[in-house]
Amino acid sequence: MLSSASVVRGLRASSSRFQTKRYASHEAPQYNEPSGWLFAEKPPPPGQKRVKEDWENVWYLGMFGTMAFAGVMLYYKPDTSVQTWALREAKERMDARGEKYQYEPQPPPSSS
Repeated sequence: MLSSASVVRGLRASSSRFQTKRYASHEAPQYNEPSGWLFAEKPPPPGQKRVKEDWENVWYLGMFGTMAFAGVMLYYKPDTSVQTWALREAKERMDARGEKYQYEPQPPPSSS
């Protein structure tokens, strides 16, 4: 059985655990004041073009290339719907029984 001294010692140890100094929190987070410019980038002077950073062309190629590839793959993806499978299965079974699965109109009976 636990003695009261060991219980008190355990409670002190656990309560002092919550009172330790936090070393990971150094100071308040910095706040970047809004500049009013898009992405905080000032426009170049008149007559000069904006200089692209190295990663921008790779990003555009990757982003729009992936979108084009996904569009082509979605266009050519196989039809795996339940309705298509059921129609194909029904046609195969009707062909095996010798039944027609397409409507062919009959000529009206002639009255003589």
